[in-house]
Amino acid sequence: MPREFSRNQRLGAQMLRSLSELIRFETKDPGLSDVSLTAVDLSKDLSVARIYFSLLNPDDDPQPAVDGLKRASGFLRSKLGAALMVRHVPELRFVHDDSIAHGAEMARLIDDATGANREK
Repeated sequence: MPREFSRNQRLGAQMLRSLSELIRFETKDPGLSDVSLTAVDLSKDLSVARIYFSLLNPDDDPQPAVDGLKRASGFLRSKLGAALMVRHVPELRFVHDDSIAHGAEMARLIDDATGANREK
């Protein structure tokens, strides 16, 4: 009987939960207060984790948050190793996820298009 979820998916979900808590409660960088993690994508050999994040205000510049996350990556990786109890903790790479802003733009375009049709 095949497994419902692969090890990558299980470890990614656990990493997402742990990193969200660590960023929220244990980092002291004020630039990370508006960061929300959205997804974790692990490589097949589990050596690299690409962590996607978004900002609470989608119009803000993500570069200060990227810099803060890079500065905190060593701390996060050490705490993550203790929380996950895995032999090798993946390298953490943070990527800004702009899908929320893109979705809001698409919703605005759809509303504009349907509003134009209603006026006719």
